[in-house]
Amino acid sequence: MIVDKANAALDSVYGADTPEALEEAYAAWAATYDSETASLGYLLPFLITAWVARHVPAGEGPLLDAGCGTGLSGPSLKALGYGDIAGLDLSDDMLKIAGSRNAYGELKQAMLGGLLPWPDGHFRAFFSTGVFTISHAPASGLHELVRITKKGGHAIFTVRDQVFENGGFQAVFDELEGARKWRLVEQSPWFRCYAIAEPEALVKTFVFEVL
Repeated sequence: MIVDKANAALDSVYGADTPEALEEAYAAWAATYDSETASLGYLLPFLITAWVARHVPAGEGPLLDAGCGTGLSGPSLKALGYGDIAGLDLSDDMLKIAGSRNAYGELKQAMLGGLLPWPDGHFRAFFSTGVFTISHAPASGLHELVRITKKGGHAIFTVRDQVFENGGFQAVFDELEGARKWRLVEQSPWFRCYAIAEPEALVKTFVFEVL
């Protein structure tokens, strides 16, 4: 059953204890990721476009889809008038699928938490969903994402409830605010990231203006 396969794949990526194990888990999942996450009612790649559209005028860019996976967000943003979108992901197999969507002008393999291959202030905004979650990108990865976002730009991303509490996110938020690198513009209430399965899996969307 497709839902069972999706749950097994989720267990595999959430259980990865090294970046290499995570990359291998996504390589194994890439071909069926879209259909299996759809069976769970996975909302985030589509829902995040509402926050992008709220804070970034149509046509402005470039935008970075940080942890783009198979590129589910790209076509929706392209339809909304955003034509300059780059993507990064840990998994080359996922990036190949993202490239087939004809929504991304640039795709690079990189790991959040390390140095990113763009200069300071390059992007109008970055957005990220399903990345700051269990066994995935660390809160410290936000420092590099803010570095490559221009002043006056926006940081738009979701954080899973479990990692927000024990992953040091509030400390990084406070550090960046104290250094006058960003300011909070909006945060959502906690909400479900799957419309059908995993009712206990909650995320919150944060929007910061980069200073």
